[in-house]
Amino acid sequence: MPLLRLQKVLSEAGVASRRRGETLILAGRVSINGKVIRELGVKADPDRDQIMVDGKSIPRPSPKVYYLLHKPRGIITSLRDPEGRPTIKDLIPNIKVRVYPVGRLDYDAEGLMLLTNDGELALKLTHPRYEISRSYLVKVRGLLTPKEMDLLERGVMLVDGMSPPMEVKRVKMLKENSWLKVTVWEGRNRVIKRTFEAINRPVLRLKRIRFASLTLEGLGPGNCRPLSPEEVKNLRG
Repeated sequence: MPLLRLQKVLSEAGVASRRRGETLILAGRVSINGKVIRELGVKADPDRDQIMVDGKSIPRPSPKVYYLLHKPRGIITSLRDPEGRPTIKDLIPNIKVRVYPVGRLDYDAEGLMLLTNDGELALKLTHPRYEISRSYLVKVRGLLTPKEMDLLERGVMLVDGMSPPMEVKRVKMLKENSWLKVTVWEGRNRVIKRTFEAINRPVLRLKRIRFASLTLEGLGPGNCRPLSPEEVKNLRG
């Protein structure tokens, strides 16, 4: 493992946030191989160095894992639900390392989810500045007009500002509803549903079919598989 800044090591070990880690370091409460560290910028190898906080060794980092999950509808995107509803944890009983979902899907939504314990990669994939694409199959009420398609692509006003630009393609026109493929580059909370509601086209069904370079190909609802090294490399790139 490459050398990491000490506050990052503390964060990844679950000891403290990076900011709190900086406070611990400046207070002289952190040591590396018996030497007390009192300045920021020092790096360490969490696999080889003995790192201690207040005289106690920090946990060794868990290996990074990456899983692709096909979430069905009627499942909470959480590891625990106070109301006792089924969660994604029920779908991954054989994963022993604690993982977290990257991005969320509503209870009634379905599709692709990435699960990992790699916080750095999760941040890259979800922060708006990186503009990571997400594609969805969306069923909406009614048949969209060209003007409405243009509105979606340019953005409409929501309570938290303009909706992000959307690439919208018609997939299937039914008598009373439309299936669309919608691609966005921002993962704001429920932004697709809220945007369609703003133009009076309620979303009846939503399925994420692509996230960055990942797709659901070959993965049925409720199933989960580890990512290949090549897939992880593509996500990082």
